[in-house]
Amino acid sequence: MIEKAFYGSKKYWIWILFLLALIGVCFHFYLIQFTEGLKITGMSRNVSWGLYIAQFTYMVGVAASAVMLVIPYYLHHYKTFSRIVILGEFMAIAAVTVCILFIFVDLGQPMRVMNVILYPQLHSVMFWDMTVLSGYLILNLLIGWTTLEAERKDVPPPSWVKPLIYLSVVWAISIHTVTAFLYAGLPGRPFWLSAIMAARFLASAFCAGPAILLLLAFIVKKLTSYDPGEEPVDVLSKIITYAMSANIFFLLLEVFTAFYSNIPDDINSFKYLFAGLQGHKELVPFMWTSAILGLFSLALLIPPQTRKNKTSLVIALVALVVSTWIDKGLGLVVAGFIPNPFDKVTSYTPTFPEVMIAIGVYTVGIFILTVLWKVAISVKQKAIS
Repeated sequence: MIEKAFYGSKKYWIWILFLLALIGVCFHFYLIQFTEGLKITGMSRNVSWGLYIAQFTYMVGVAASAVMLVIPYYLHHYKTFSRIVILGEFMAIAAVTVCILFIFVDLGQPMRVMNVILYPQLHSVMFWDMTVLSGYLILNLLIGWTTLEAERKDVPPPSWVKPLIYLSVVWAISIHTVTAFLYAGLPGRPFWLSAIMAARFLASAFCAGPAILLLLAFIVKKLTSYDPGEEPVDVLSKIITYAMSANIFFLLLEVFTAFYSNIPDDINSFKYLFAGLQGHKELVPFMWTSAILGLFSLALLIPPQTRKNKTSLVIALVALVVSTWIDKGLGLVVAGFIPNPFDKVTSYTPTFPEVMIAIGVYTVGIFILTVLWKVAISVKQKAIS
């Protein structure tokens, strides 16, 4: 089926060449980092995780969100998702690849990856995180490609796929749970030391991931005339609404616990994010933007009349994605290091090379997604005709 990716319109090939060119430019900045080390980034001894790990965390949620389509379609035989479930599975493949690449560039020297493989430590959460991510990537490749091949041949999928589908449901939840444990297992970081960190991660994943999927599906519909259908969009938008409501509720629980208990270590990180601390207010405008956009998206998603309107739905989804990205892909990681255990505030700002490398990683993911969706949509359109 991969041959279908080599046939397309002029616009398709212009897009492919643009992505490859951008990857080449960004790879140049990675070579600089490879040569000079992580000193070209904005990270330091006090803020040792930055843009790379923040994006890794966000994209793990995007990958895990495929379970919102897999459970209804495969476990409950909700065939309405038949036109969109493969898009979700292939998006998960691209998202997991992006996650792995962000870990790769964050390690500085790629040889360090082999340390995790050659000298595995079973008590290391990072080892288990790498294991579940690799396993989830393989599961989605096997399930997605095999079921699509079966559909192309107009035959039922082989029987061995069904156990893998059941396993993938548990695996999807595990990848973001284990990622949350990377944070919640650090007692020296009060901002992350929360029993509901995994629940917060899953709630944000189950709203942001499907929101990105719907936005991309709308773009594909406009460019290729491939229609995911009105009912899947309506059902997914309801799932997004419930998940975003839970996401905001969990955040408010954290705020209440920090301020009602009046524990300084718990309060300071929130102060840094929303009011500034010791004169440092770098993230304040971003976090208030996130909060306002999050509430605005819910205001559009909760009423059925605005949720079912295509224009207002797109606006709500864009606001939701931006809100969750700022909260999880920027504020969560940085605020965990500020202030440090000695109450010192060390500001962190990503450098230009750091941003370009991150853009390069995302571009690789978009390239993979483009190729996979090109294959899937080609097969789907032929099956329909």
